[in-house]
Amino acid sequence: MGRLCERCAQILQDFVSFVKSLSSRIVERIKECMILLSECCCLKTRSRKVRQLYEPVLQNHEKVAAQEFLNHMEAGLQTSPLGKETLDALKILAFSENADLQHSAALYYLHMSQHMNTQLPAEYLEPYQALLQSSDLEVQQMSSLSLVNFLLEGNLNKELVVQVGLLEPVLELLESGDSAVQCNSCACIMTLAISESNREAIGIAGGILPLLTLAKSYDPRVQQNAVGAILNLTRSERIKSILCREGALPVLTMLLQSADAEIQYYSCASLGNIAANPEHHKAMLAIGDGFLLRMLVSLMSSSVQKVSSQACLCLNNLASSGEVRTHLLSIDIMPLLLSLLNSNNKDVRQASITLLCTMSHSPGNMDAALREEMLQYLAVLMQTERSNPVVLIHASCTIQNLSQAENMEVIIQSQCFEELLLALLNPSNEEEALQYVASCLAELAKHDIIRENLVNRKDKALIRCLVKLAGRLEHKELSFQVASVIKQLSHAGKIAAELKNHMKEVQAYLMCFLNHQELRFQHLSITTLCMLSEDPEFSLAISQSPLKEQLEQIRQQTEETQALLRVAISQTDTLNLNE
Repeated sequence: MGRLCERCAQILQDFVSFVKSLSSRIVERIKECMILLSECCCLKTRSRKVRQLYEPVLQNHEKVAAQEFLNHMEAGLQTSPLGKETLDALKILAFSENADLQHSAALYYLHMSQHMNTQLPAEYLEPYQALLQSSDLEVQQMSSLSLVNFLLEGNLNKELVVQVGLLEPVLELLESGDSAVQCNSCACIMTLAISESNREAIGIAGGILPLLTLAKSYDPRVQQNAVGAILNLTRSERIKSILCREGALPVLTMLLQSADAEIQYYSCASLGNIAANPEHHKAMLAIGDGFLLRMLVSLMSSSVQKVSSQACLCLNNLASSGEVRTHLLSIDIMPLLLSLLNSNNKDVRQASITLLCTMSHSPGNMDAALREEMLQYLAVLMQTERSNPVVLIHASCTIQNLSQAENMEVIIQSQCFEELLLALLNPSNEEEALQYVASCLAELAKHDIIRENLVNRKDKALIRCLVKLAGRLEHKELSFQVASVIKQLSHAGKIAAELKNHMKEVQAYLMCFLNHQELRFQHLSITTLCMLSEDPEFSLAISQSPLKEQLEQIRQQTEETQALLRVAISQTDTLNLNE
């Protein structure tokens, strides 16, 4: 069902005008109006079920309510606001045994859902109880569709829908024999499941099995909304466990083969969310002897970019296991993965660098040619995405994973190394990204070939940047990693000359490190001071600064601590002997 076309809108307007002059024929005219509306394709309704031979007698209060309702409809099509009279009339119509009156109420809700630009008052949810549970198929169709519209347009609070008890009738409609009703009710659940509290309520109310059943529907619209609802439910750890227990994994895995890209995406994203918990990996990988991995690798080359990127992310979660990484390498995933780094879609590039980073945790399984090729593709991506934090973080981690001695020559010759330095110098890069870049450089600088390269550059801008970032103690991890780079470069006093221009700043951050509560900061400060003290000028400056006094205090505290430890150990040994 969709919006009313101009023909139907005119019929409805004529109907309202006609009723004003012939109020005694309200019910008969409603029937005629609904027949005319149902004949138009804009409502996309199916043939209504055969009417019962018995028609409930129209009560006097229902006649009055119908008249008031119709009067409001005429005004409401223009400027009349919602009021108590309208609500009272809708309640009477919705809870009536007369299908035509229910029809009128459902149609009006559908009209409101397509034209309202404000919140639907909470009290207007009460008639939905009767409309959703109506025995009339078209009433079910229109009322479920209007509820979807209200939810999608943000005119209705999602938690409130569940709180007033509408979840149960919506779940009951999942088992309807009509595909339009199934489609609408699945869409309702999909939208409601955006809320964390609603996800739990849906699981408790038994909504999982009906959704899994509809995920296998022959109607692609129903399938799409059912799997979309499952995707939103997989954002709950508890619901993920229920889904796995109820047999969702084989269903979602088979749906990866769907001809519908939306269904592929939803099922792939659902599996990715489930795979975020390693406890489910064994069950996922047991399906068809690795069938899931093969399907995901196949979907990486999908022409639908969101499917391709989601396949990478799902594989990334599964590849936390070394066994899975080895299997993926054996089925030759790397050429395809590297090609995705050059995709013209940002999401695909980000997803592929994320997976590449995870795959690089097993560099020993890759030959030298592959590692060199990885760095070449990585360099191109880093040049393209110089300010993208996702790329910088995962590229840095990937290079750090490859930082074994045998790879140093290739790394320093690649553009990747230059890109790391450029990233560190870029003031617009985010703190987290800079932290990973600095961590990678600190790891690389442990190797002589990298350290010598950095020292021989005598890059004043780089040294100035390192000292500045080391002093940004409000960003603790970034400060620590950058200071680690300086410590590595201070090896054998080779960088001391370049640091002399920043002696006060260096002393300032080293003093802060000495006073830091964490031992790793104190240790880093002391080892850096030891290296810098090999330079006579630095040694003199340190001896005349507060650093000297602070070092002495630490020495005394250490000696006292060691004395206490000796006493404690001695007493413990004595107690053990006595026992």
